Amino acid sequence: MRIAVVGGGIGGLTLAAALRAAGVSCVVFEQTREFAEIGAGVQLAPNAVRPLRRLGLGDALRERAVRIEAIEFQSWKGALIARTELGAECEQLFGAPYYSVHRAHLHDALRALTGPGELRPGHRLVRAEELQDRVRLVFQDKTLHEADVVVGADGIHSVVRDELVQDTPVFSGLSAFRGLVPAERLSPAARRPRVRLWLGPGGHFVCYPVSGGKLISFAAISSLNAPLTESWSATADPATVRGAFDGWHGAVRDILQAADEVRHWALHDREPLHTWSTDRLTLLGDAAHPMLPFMAQGANQAIEDAMDLAACLAEARPETAPAALRRYQSLRVPRTAAIQSGSRGNAAGMHLADGEEQHARDQAMRRSAALHHRAWLYSYDTEDMRRPHVFPPTPGSPGKLTL
Repeated sequence: MRIAVVGGGIGGLTLAAALRAAGVSCVVFEQTREFAEIGAGVQLAPNAVRPLRRLGLGDALRERAVRIEAIEFQSWKGALIARTELGAECEQLFGAPYYSVHRAHLHDALRALTGPGELRPGHRLVRAEELQDRVRLVFQDKTLHEADVVVGADGIHSVVRDELVQDTPVFSGLSAFRGLVPAERLSPAARRPRVRLWLGPGGHFVCYPVSGGKLISFAAISSLNAPLTESWSATADPATVRGAFDGWHGAVRDILQAADEVRHWALHDREPLHTWSTDRLTLLGDAAHPMLPFMAQGANQAIEDAMDLAACLAEARPETAPAALRRYQSLRVPRTAAIQSGSRGNAAGMHLADGEEQHARDQAMRRSAALHHRAWLYSYDTEDMRRPHVFPPTPGSPGKLTL
């Protein structure tokens, strides 16, 4: 069966690797001509690490990623709110560690799994025309390509999604200010293998080590100077970001003071879709369910999508492709919609001003800090298609923050 993937990001490359492992070839079209070391850190929870290991990335993750020992929540003044132990307990419960990794290093490792001629850079899609028994892709340079199935893994501004539904990204009112700081510029405490979050009025700050511990990735979330569009390359004045977090805990100040460059983009998502497949077209990752980064699951869900879709397509033929895409959709829509909505709901709970609501939130977070409360998220296994789906009872409520 002829399979075309539009988008050579983490989701698209994971799909290509999973299909190749199943003996199925595909072509991945990527609009950029060259891959640069862009982006910052990515958190990989066990639900993504297990499938990546099955694809053969265990050694690459051990070498380039950082095994996280705990997730800590603090107030903007530095008081500990809650701590979730990971480390050995995480591996015992969920069969894999919790990693943090530079996005470019993960992308490089996935790209190394593609076969000759599978990845075709410099192809910007203009439209996807679904015909009765195939899909025709039309690219900006006027070249055409036909396939039995087309997978849109082309991000929040997906051209493939536009063929399925007419909607637009929803601006959250918040911006992310991200950067990387050499670990040697910071104190030993800042270099420990933890994900640390500070919650405060109108924003929050998160940091963790990447690149084998050589760099500290940080993200400052605020309504400060929100741009109108997303851009990996837009920059902000570090001094402006420092001013927005003036008075926050000393570690926040130290990290921002050590930052030479800060990248800046608006945070958007879209309303959850109940249908994202037709007979020949389907979506994956941010093209299907763009999420705000308040559960640290965007990349993880794209990896889950890719593995489940590969399993559905592994034995499909052109005439059975519609049934395979329906099966994939039924597997993924309920779970991703819950996580997408939960990520949106967490924003309000994380950015409370000091007061009664904030105290209630902190107490609820302490009650749900034990690792087993994340089982619904971390135990999802893409190998078993017969598994029951388990979702949190009230996704996004302040008492169930899962970042």
